[in-house]
Amino acid sequence: MSLTDAPTLPLGGPTLPQERRLVTAIPGPRSQALLARKAQAVSAGVGHTVPIEAVAAGGGVVVDADGNSLIDLGSGIAVTTVGNAHPKVVEAVQAQVAQFTHTCFMVSPYESYVAVAEALNRLTPGDHEKRTALFNSGAEAVENAVKIARKHTGRPAVVAFDHAYHGRTNLTMALTAKAMPYKSGFGPFAGEVYRAPLSYPFRDGLDGPAAARRAISVIEKQVGAAGLAAVIIEPIQGEGGFIVPADGFLPELVRWCRENGVVFIADEVQTGFARTGAMFASELFGIVPDLVTTAKGLAGGMPLAAVTGRSEIMDASHLGGLGGTYGGNPVACAAALAAIDVFENEGLIPRARAVGDILVSRLTALQQQDARIGDVRGRGAMVAVEFVLPDTGEPDAALAAAVAKACIADGVIVLTCGTYGNVIRFLPPLAIPDELLSEGLEVVARALATS
Repeated sequence: MSLTDAPTLPLGGPTLPQERRLVTAIPGPRSQALLARKAQAVSAGVGHTVPIEAVAAGGGVVVDADGNSLIDLGSGIAVTTVGNAHPKVVEAVQAQVAQFTHTCFMVSPYESYVAVAEALNRLTPGDHEKRTALFNSGAEAVENAVKIARKHTGRPAVVAFDHAYHGRTNLTMALTAKAMPYKSGFGPFAGEVYRAPLSYPFRDGLDGPAAARRAISVIEKQVGAAGLAAVIIEPIQGEGGFIVPADGFLPELVRWCRENGVVFIADEVQTGFARTGAMFASELFGIVPDLVTTAKGLAGGMPLAAVTGRSEIMDASHLGGLGGTYGGNPVACAAALAAIDVFENEGLIPRARAVGDILVSRLTALQQQDARIGDVRGRGAMVAVEFVLPDTGEPDAALAAAVAKACIADGVIVLTCGTYGNVIRFLPPLAIPDELLSEGLEVVARALATS
């Protein structure tokens, strides 16, 4: 497809062709030059997945400094769900920047923070009275959710789950299960954090109620409800491998928490905002969390996060106990209000389901042809494949890495994940055209066939 023939999407300015285009090998010379500068200027601990210098992005593509156009099946790790540089987000950000960039809400409040809180109170699961507090990142939201739960209950302990990912701060590293690269060498970690077994249907074979009984038994024996402030879980795990719990698992956990005065926290940082074919993944499982953490897709690429939940829990903190200099920055709030408008009024929830249908159909067809794909799972536009050794079912991380590397070299951005490193996750922006998504999956198929 030529540059002039490719379909385009608006970027709030020039249009960007929706095509996969390789002008150079990846990385090209300009990208190589930037990566050389990165090696000299940026901490070695800050890695990157795709060796390019990004200069533009929109719809379903990322364009690099060498003129290569890559199909984006990662959305910056589920951030640009509405599409990168969505015109409504761009317009809202530009208008707010022209007014003021910061006052600190705790010093001089402004309307957009309150409007975002009102929207989250309305959109998150449950019709009970709610309150919201805004922060900067998913990890910060999780940390504050735990603070709030501890303050409300007067209890210290928190339970997270196998394969969990909740962030990179000291407390959230303790909640996160995977050692490398997130925890190794960074301890000691925050105390009073315990771990329970997750429902992992592909590997444990348990139905939801049985998996819940197993988890609750571990919690009761190793922690005890009397000292437990909160249970925190991703309704569908993200970094842990897009693990979808068996039906009945989450409702049983919620029931146990209610009976024992334990705050149930749903970490919807990756699953929130239409990604799973519902506004929040909790809806798919019929649960109403006490607290919900959000970030990533909330503000169309701007840094913003939130804790939303029952008013009596959220109001437990003393005055001044919550906040932060940049939390609820006005530019990020303007972006969030625009993104929420897009989620609600541009059909993104059914669009996520349609994208998911394409992903599952194509990947399931690949699975039927290749026994190395052990599982295809996910909801909406949050889908993954788990690679295994066919003879044993053991995780095959080397294959996942090889397929991802081949895809990137062929102009398609994909991301690996999973506790065992053997999962490739698909998180395309919902603005991606169907034909571009299909082409990206053809590249994945080609990479698998040659790996």
